[in-house]
Amino acid sequence: MKKIILSLVLVLGIMAASASAQAAQLDPENTLYLQLKSGRVVIQLLPQVAPKTVERIKTLTRQGFYNGLKWHRVIAGFMAQTGDPTGTGMGGSNLPNLPAEFSSIPFTRGTVGMARAQDINSGNSQFFIMFDDTPSLNGQYTVWGKVVSGMQYVDEIKKGDPNNGGTVTDPDTIVSMQVAADVAKKK
Repeated sequence: MKKIILSLVLVLGIMAASASAQAAQLDPENTLYLQLKSGRVVIQLLPQVAPKTVERIKTLTRQGFYNGLKWHRVIAGFMAQTGDPTGTGMGGSNLPNLPAEFSSIPFTRGTVGMARAQDINSGNSQFFIMFDDTPSLNGQYTVWGKVVSGMQYVDEIKKGDPNNGGTVTDPDTIVSMQVAADVAKKK
């Protein structure tokens, strides 16, 4: 029994060290720190997959656009959506809409995608983080990032979906969002 427990502790230690090493190897210019009330979420940006979308997200992040925005649509087992300054799901930034940058990357747990209207070229500032795998979104929305640590904090975002009769009373907000390279420069 002691050998089993020791083996389990060893495996968990190796997994934790591997996750820390991966986070340490991220390119700071293509890493976001998303601060939620419960903790920091680290998102690896994918400029090789969606260069225009990644550039837009970094531009808005550096402007402080996302700081304080509500998680206006949060569906358990599906996704959490934010990025609308009106908090209704109908707004966006003052920048022009982006063309779709579809890829073969699947929408799995922790994938970050660009929200859009019916027009596939209507992505602007709203984005969502997947709680679970959702193959029906594959090839239909632009994938621009992946949560590499802190997914447990995304899981804690208050749930509610105004589009399906539910409401988010006192919704959670983004405390702050920063490009990691900018945080490193301030130190």
